[in-house]
Amino acid sequence: MRVMVSKVSVLVRVLLALAALGAIGYYLWYGLTGQGDTDLYPSAWVGPQLALPIVGSIVLSALSAGAFARRLLSAYGAGGNSARMRKEGLLGVGTVLSARPAGVEINGRPVLRVALSVLGARDETFEAYAKVALGPMDGTQLVRPGAMLPVRYLPGHRPGEVVQVEIDFSGDTAEAQAAINRAMVKRGLTTERRLDIAARGVAAQAVVRALEVTGAVRDGMAELALELVVTNPGDGSTFPATVRRFLPADAVPKVQVGRMVRVHYLPGAEDEVVLAFSLHTD
Repeated sequence: MRVMVSKVSVLVRVLLALAALGAIGYYLWYGLTGQGDTDLYPSAWVGPQLALPIVGSIVLSALSAGAFARRLLSAYGAGGNSARMRKEGLLGVGTVLSARPAGVEINGRPVLRVALSVLGARDETFEAYAKVALGPMDGTQLVRPGAMLPVRYLPGHRPGEVVQVEIDFSGDTAEAQAAINRAMVKRGLTTERRLDIAARGVAAQAVVRALEVTGAVRDGMAELALELVVTNPGDGSTFPATVRRFLPADAVPKVQVGRMVRVHYLPGAEDEVVLAFSLHTD
């Protein structure tokens, strides 16, 4: 199934709809009042005016198809969340369990059906599905198994019931980061102490000197023990540090021996350093 979405503005769509309805209304008035030349045509319903309802119907059909496509666009997370989700949806964090094609394309972008394990805003947990359309520039790594994504969901009337789940596209990075941090602490992937260091600590560069896989696995992510040489951004001096972190498989190449990584630490407490990776804070 392929859906193309019109980019016609709301004002233009309204004007087109009014013009189409006006054309159909004029044709009905013309026929009901017996207008027209009966010498040329058998009735007022036949003649050039017959083009008005035909064109009007075509325009209304096109506008209806566009509205349907826009609803699909929202439902599949392409370009933003649905209006109801933005207004009523609760923010949670979904860990991707699997992702597979849904057999639908939105403007040439394949839609994925993503299975999620969600930690909700009220600390409830549940499994759900969300559909998302991602283009080549969006990065399929966003929905790899084990990835944490901010989601919005509508709770049902019964306890534990969830009506709908969407990947969050609000763009509120701070709120999404806070939700992900809370979920990571809940699942034992980090600690409040490490989050505090990441928030208040000095940002610095470090070189990976050694790497060891500890054998611990959590939420599909392996724990790595990294030996680092950290450069003090103030005076250029260096000091050693050891970091343990659970990382997804696709992040392991970023911490190979010799690679440069970003870290945070508190001055005077250089014995504890945290690794910084985009939205997923250590």
